[in-house]
Amino acid sequence: MAATRRRNGAAGKRHWLTRALLTLLVVLVLLVGYGTALYFWADHRLRTTEAFGDESDRPTGGEGTDWLLVGSDSRADLTPEQRKRLHVGNDGGLNTDTIMILHYGESGPYLISIPRDSYVPIPGHGHGKINAAYAMGGARLLTRTVEQATGLRLDHYAEISFLGLVDVVDAVGGVRICVPDGGLRDAKSGADFAAGCQDMDGVQALQFARARYSDPQGDLGRVKRQRQLVDAIADKALGPSVALPPWRLVPFARTTLDALTVDRGTGVGALTAMGLRVRDLAGTATVPVAGEPYVAGAGDVVVWDRDKARRLFGALKDDTGIPTFDSK
Repeated sequence: MAATRRRNGAAGKRHWLTRALLTLLVVLVLLVGYGTALYFWADHRLRTTEAFGDESDRPTGGEGTDWLLVGSDSRADLTPEQRKRLHVGNDGGLNTDTIMILHYGESGPYLISIPRDSYVPIPGHGHGKINAAYAMGGARLLTRTVEQATGLRLDHYAEISFLGLVDVVDAVGGVRICVPDGGLRDAKSGADFAAGCQDMDGVQALQFARARYSDPQGDLGRVKRQRQLVDAIADKALGPSVALPPWRLVPFARTTLDALTVDRGTGVGALTAMGLRVRDLAGTATVPVAGEPYVAGAGDVVVWDRDKARRLFGALKDDTGIPTFDSK
């Protein structure tokens, strides 16, 4: 009897172990299938544009990977009600409200803001504000302008609109933003925030990122808040509350894919890698400026400090640590 009980017990353990292994195998197959299906679905849904031009006009490649991240101020797809709700006015122009370079490799990742009023050569159009390049020639002229001004060869391009940003923030359930002492109030953007850390929905996040007229630093203060918002979105989107449950991840992925436009060489894998890098930034900076003079025909513009800008972009191209000036 004892021998029989031992045999039955051993058989029961083997049966339990077999069931456990089979269960784990089924779960693994389901996870792999879910991930594979999600990947191909997302890759098919991704919107692309011809963002890079003739190879002969482009700088030589450097070390690491460089993204151009662009926020478009297009109001073309907004209804009058949406324009009023978002406090974006009725300007019919098509400029870039946000221009950033994300670099990562052995060094970094670093997120570098390019002031929208930077006065630079625009190929075929003389000198002008860098944010006007998009209106003159779309993504291709903007990337060409940024490459020639910085000496960097861009690897990827990603663009998002006003409404797209609002939708993405809402899709992750809002973001946590810390407003500095003194608060932030700006009638034109609609921003009205007391000092301190607070949760913001999509409309509030857009107001926070666009405010500049009440900021003593003007556009230079705004680009710092834009970097802060990008970091907050990445942190929330890649957290377990959004990235793990399918009922949160799939709607977020759908909203993000609908909001983004990327270059034709960029797929979901590259986008995912970029998002992971943004969440763990090693440093941020704004292109150092020498002044904000007035130029006839262009208005108030931002002129780069040539030596400091050269050092900054040289460090990115060589994939080394960026200089410490304006690294906040």
